[in-house]
Parts: sequence; structure tokens; C-alpha cells
Amino acid sequence: MNKPIIEVENLIVDFPSVRAVDSISFKVGAGEIFGLVGPDGAGKTTTIRVLSTILKPTSGSVKIWGNDIARDPRSVRGKIGYMSQKFNLYGDLTVEENLRFFADVYGLTDVERTRRMKELLHFARLEDFTGRRAEFLSGGMKQKLALACTLIYEPKILFLDEPTTGVDPVSRREFWAILSELRGRGIALFVSTPYMDEAERCSTVAFMDGGRIRVCAPPQSIKTSFSGEIVELIAKPQREARKIVSSLNYVRDVEVYGERLQLTVAKAAEAVDMLKRDLSSKVDLVSVEVKNPTMESAFIELIKEGARSQEPGARGKP
Repeated sequence: MNKPIIEVENLIVDFPSVRAVDSISFKVGAGEIFGLVGPDGAGKTTTIRVLSTILKPTSGSVKIWGNDIARDPRSVRGKIGYMSQKFNLYGDLTVEENLRFFADVYGLTDVERTRRMKELLHFARLEDFTGRRAEFLSGGMKQKLALACTLIYEPKILFLDEPTTGVDPVSRREFWAILSELRGRGIALFVSTPYMDEAERCSTVAFMDGGRIRVCAPPQSIKTSFSGEIVELIAKPQREARKIVSSLNYVRDVEVYGERLQLTVAKAAEAVDMLKRDLSSKVDLVSVEVKNPTMESAFIELIKEGARSQEPGARGKP
């Protein structure tokens, strides 16, 4: 990692009836894409709001460029950008008018405003839509406009809270192509996302669950930490096949993905032969394949381990 520009140590955020963030620590370097993933209610949005100086932490330390943002938030506000989950621009203004408005809010001169608007319209692929009102843009175009407005004053760090949720796959790829280009310019990106393919584009991923960070590492390291091997099968009827495989002592876990059953086993090559033996006379076995572990596999395992640790009688519980 480059020299850290974001340093978080033992961050805690309490609300009246819940601890939303529970003693998390991590560092982010310049030019890094840091991904924050986890289920709904994990604490991702709260964490981003603290880092972007919208919320104050209950305790712990958050430093950006060495500045303690709880004590002096103004020291960083002119250098960071924040993009929330919801499209929060002005629907009755055009693309150009939204950009012009935010340029004026941030005090850009006429020359700076003209330069930045021209650059960002090209950068966000919005040059042909300058006269269209924001409310009539597609979901992907709205997000690109929101990003362009966030970039109008050239922040050095961007905080993006699930920026592509509800956006079509093509627009998601285009949006991430823009983020990759920003990374190449040395901008640090802190992104929360529910999509595993987006998590794999990050240089570092932190998996958050129940307010805590369960793992923080490069995507490849997370995938290789998965403790089993994966066999994927398609069988009909699926319900009967799932009932059978769930009872097999060499199958550790079963997940359903559409028509596919994904099984966690100790040794995939051996399990394939045993599955053919145990299923072929009972269901219509369409396919059985060995698959590489994915980010999703690793995160599901972490979620289940976390749930087991909270069960009564679990080790370490009082």
C-alpha cells in the first residue's frame, strides 16, 4: 500500500438503541479502490458518513491526511467528495444546469467552471445530453451525472455509497470504467457495494457484518482463504436434489443460485464421483462441475461463521 491517507482506528458509532459500527480499523492509500461490502444493516453507510464528516464518531480515531476529522472536519471538506445511495441532484434542471450549479456552489471561477464542465461532460459520456433534464435520464446516466457533479471541484478522495445499486449491468461496467480511470489519476476511492463482481475490482476489500470488519484484504487473498472446495450441480427436481445432498456427510454446505446448487466439500474431485453415485438413480442429474471459490462463497462462509459465533453456548460467549 502507498502511504495511508485515511487511517481509522477502533471506530465506534452508537445510535440510541444500537451500535452501528463496532471498533473497526483499516487504512486506505492514495490511488487505491477500497471496497466495503456486507449485508444490509452491516454499518457500511454509517462508516462512509463518518469518513465524509457527515456524522461524528462516538469514539475512536479517523484521520485523513493526518487530520483528526472529528476535531477539525473543515480541514478536509474541500478535498473530499461524497456520493450517496440515492440520486440527490435537481431533477428539474438539465445536465448542464446541475453541473453549473455545483460549480457555483464550490466557488469555481468562470474559467475553471468552463474547463471542468467540458472535461466532465466528456469524461462521463454526457456530452450529447447537456440539455436533458436530470429527471428524464436513465438510472446509469443519473449516477454518472451525480459523479460528475461530485468531481466538479476536483476532490482527492471520493466516498461512494452503493453508487450502482439498481443500475443496469452495462451502465455498471461504464461507471466502473470511469472509477478505474479516476484511480489512475491518483484519486483514492472508497466504495460500498452489494455486488461481488464490483468487489473484485477493488484493490482492498473489507467485509463488514454486524458493525464489525470480519476480513480486510485483497480480493484474491479473500478467495483463497475459503476453507473448502466448490462443486456446482444442476439436477431436477431441484428440491429433491437439495434434500438429498444436504443429508450427505461429505457435503458441508448447500447454497441455491437459480437452477444451480453450489456445494461446499472438502475435496471437489472426489465429491463429483460420489455425487454421481448418490444422485443418478434418484434425480435427473444434468451436470456436475468443479468450480473455483468466489468472493461470494467466502463472504457467505464468513456470515455463517459469524452467526454460529453468536449462538448460545458458542465458544467465547458468556
